[in-house]
Amino acid sequence: MSVDDDIEMKDFLPYLLNQAGEEISMEFQRVYKERYGMLRTDWRVLFHLGRYGDLISSEIVRRSKLHKTKVSRAVSRLETKRFLVRREVPQDRRQEVLSLTPAGRAAYRDLSVVAQEYNQRLWQGIDPEDRARITRFLADLAKLEG
Repeated sequence: MSVDDDIEMKDFLPYLLNQAGEEISMEFQRVYKERYGMLRTDWRVLFHLGRYGDLISSEIVRRSKLHKTKVSRAVSRLETKRFLVRREVPQDRRQEVLSLTPAGRAAYRDLSVVAQEYNQRLWQGIDPEDRARITRFLADLAKLEG
């Protein structure tokens, strides 16, 4: 392929990854939206707190690769729903430690089960070696930590 050739969107990896991600996210998105009135960023913040415990928002930004403004808005929405609380860091009052409330932990547990079941359905019928290759490839592209 020369530089002069027009690229087909169907062959453009960022486009393909985005389209695939959007398509497979929709079913799970309906669950957290219908059950808890959450947006995608709300779920991602809830997930990080449920999975990793108390965090400051900058750590969620780093781990999730979400913009700090989106994390801040998600934190506010989750706080309004009483899924999390904020505690000031005594050594640095500009930072707050975010913690899930019992309601937030219950929502996390519920959605984690649904996510695991959905993930298993998505991988169903995929050879384990192919699954490992696909996972490694995508993790490398995303530069995810192991």
